[in-house]
Amino acid sequence: MPRSLRMPPAVAAIVSLAVALGLVHATGAAAGAEDAVPDAAGAAPAAATAAAPNPLARGAALPTYSAAAQAAADARAQGRFDVAASFDVIAQTPTATWLGEWYSDADLVRVLRAETQAAAQQNRVATFVLYAIPARDCTAHSQGGLTPERYGPWTRLIAETLRGTASAVIVEPDALSMLGECEGQGARTTYIRDAVRALTAAGIPAYIDAGNGNWIPPETMAQRLYEAGVLEARGFATNVSNFSPTAVERDYAERVRMLLGGGPRYVIDTSRNGRGWQGDWCNPSNVGLGTTPRAITDGTALDALLWIKRPGESDGVCNGGPAAGSWYEAAALELVRNRVY
Repeated sequence: MPRSLRMPPAVAAIVSLAVALGLVHATGAAAGAEDAVPDAAGAAPAAATAAAPNPLARGAALPTYSAAAQAAADARAQGRFDVAASFDVIAQTPTATWLGEWYSDADLVRVLRAETQAAAQQNRVATFVLYAIPARDCTAHSQGGLTPERYGPWTRLIAETLRGTASAVIVEPDALSMLGECEGQGARTTYIRDAVRALTAAGIPAYIDAGNGNWIPPETMAQRLYEAGVLEARGFATNVSNFSPTAVERDYAERVRMLLGGGPRYVIDTSRNGRGWQGDWCNPSNVGLGTTPRAITDGTALDALLWIKRPGESDGVCNGGPAAGSWYEAAALELVRNRVY
């Protein structure tokens, strides 16, 4: 399922996983499952990472730029004040900043610094999405990504730039859900695991994308997450850019984390799930904004509800929408009209 494109670690847990899933096996070089079982030393940081205080407890920060904010300003300048007010509902809600190959390294560093400085001023947490895995989205609407040679240095640059900041990173939407679906993916789980290790070493909590409850079976996803280094991450993310109800996603996430030994934590994207799944993932109608971003302090493994997808940005050229990541006014207005209060 395409996503938004945006321009301008413990031994006990490993044993639990092996018991739950059976002997861990490689899924093949094309799926990136080499060296699938980390050693105890590699797993050690995971226990500390997952047991650390909620890194999103202060709440997500409002980004410095969003297409919604620009659209609201444009509509207001045109005298369309009701439309501007609708767009403000999105623009004034914290959303993640997506990072991909559309930024040069210099621009990437500037974006990271601007967003983390803004978050610090708000006393909140900057949220980012890594979205440049090789063979991203296969041949669908958001296809692209970096070459295998560039991906590792790119993720390390991000990790080092974010070091010392209050940030959280969602790692590669759809990458594990689409594992093995097209050529060019290379050692995909290794790429993700290396990215997680770089982020964790820099002190930045990472959540690996785990699809959603209507896509990949929990047992399959738990295996893929394990091979991708989830035990070295803060945890995983579900429902990114999708429409599944929060209750469904919590059930799915809990099943996945139990298969992983109960250690990893998770976040859920609620940006567009206000009216639940409507039968289509690409610019569907009758959908609405979901629960606004908030940290969760109920004692469960859910760290936060986030708006990871930026509402109002197209899923792709489908159902009347423009290119992926472009502002889609009609969809934005419908999301606001059908929103959950």
